Amino acid sequence: MDLKNKLSILADAAKYDASCASSGTDKRDSSGKNSKALGSSGGAGICHSYAPDGRCISLLKILLTNACIYDCHYCINRRSSDTPRARFTPQEVVKLTLDFYKRNYIEGLFLSSGIIRNPDYTMEQVVEIARSLRVDHQFRGYIHLKTIPEASQELIEAAGKYADRISINIELPTQKSLETLAPEKNLRRTRQAMGGIRLRIEENKEARRDKTVSRASKPAAFSPAGQSTQMIIGADEANDHEILHRSNDLYSSYKLRRVYYSAYSPIPDSSPILPAKSPPLIREHRLYQADWLLRFYGYSVGEIANAEHPTLDLEMDPKLSWALRNRTLFPVDINRAPKDTLLRIPGIGVRSVQRILTSRRHHALRLQDLQTLGVSLKKCRPFLTTLDYHPAPSLLEGDQLRRLFLPPPAQLELDFASKTEPKTTPEIAKSAATGEL
Repeated sequence: MDLKNKLSILADAAKYDASCASSGTDKRDSSGKNSKALGSSGGAGICHSYAPDGRCISLLKILLTNACIYDCHYCINRRSSDTPRARFTPQEVVKLTLDFYKRNYIEGLFLSSGIIRNPDYTMEQVVEIARSLRVDHQFRGYIHLKTIPEASQELIEAAGKYADRISINIELPTQKSLETLAPEKNLRRTRQAMGGIRLRIEENKEARRDKTVSRASKPAAFSPAGQSTQMIIGADEANDHEILHRSNDLYSSYKLRRVYYSAYSPIPDSSPILPAKSPPLIREHRLYQADWLLRFYGYSVGEIANAEHPTLDLEMDPKLSWALRNRTLFPVDINRAPKDTLLRIPGIGVRSVQRILTSRRHHALRLQDLQTLGVSLKKCRPFLTTLDYHPAPSLLEGDQLRRLFLPPPAQLELDFASKTEPKTTPEIAKSAATGEL
């Protein structure tokens, strides 16, 4: 099989992996004293290419191979799947990465793989690609390696020496779900691997902070952009409360940079124990919004979803949903409230809160001032007071407030040519990019 056909198969097979982002790493380039080096992990001058399905990508995102000895029910690359197989050699991946970078198509490499022979053999191939890029070709671009939890700890640590970020997919939120849908995988083993990575990252940071050691003698950074994971949603019966509880546990236990959520996508000849349809894509989006609330807004899992409300409201974002369930805490005086209270106001994000705190040191804020600071007045007006604005108490009562924020009813149409997946709205795209709620 020629290289072009391999690339077509293995790039398409990689599209199911959501954990692909180049944020959080140190800036590194090939200028100055590194003039013999190649590439940059920064975004300047990077041209983005578009995949056939419209995804904007700036990393070469591929699998080493889509052959796999595992038979996970939800995976298109499972052992029993009747799908075309392909496999790169390490040298081919290195060549593709360098060629694409020199043409300014990409800013780096995202590499994952099916399991061939055994986890250690596959991991050795993945590490060799990263080593060759960094050492043999002095590549300074971004590298994200998807590691295999069943591989030896030594190989996983070797991946961290060359990669900006490494990740291990947790796949599903519970061990019960793994036993049913991915019997070869084990949550305990995945957590052990994550724990080893966290320990290694912390040891490396401590060694690099040691002021008694010269800069030249300090060890190279170990996975400077941290570690991440991915969870498939909608393939099992786990509710949003269970998913968020697992994510929060992973963030606190292993200091993950990101948990990515990927809505289950039905695959050909799938197992009868899997759902026939994908979950609504808006559910995936709501989980990302809830994830931002956990990480940046000071919410607990129980405030977002709990035993009484185990699923997220698909009609509105989780921050607004929480505010409607806790109306007695509003309205909030925008000129007096502390930062953590301001973060609870719907429509006011982290950056807007910082602007408010800065501006109110100089003068009391009016409603127009908030608009100037970039606040979405449509969403926040019922929940705050300013120097010149006090909402009527009745506004926070009854069902009319919820109806105010519901999307307008859509006219049903028989459009047989359209796809079943909903389009991404500008509001969803903005929230996904900025995390502003």
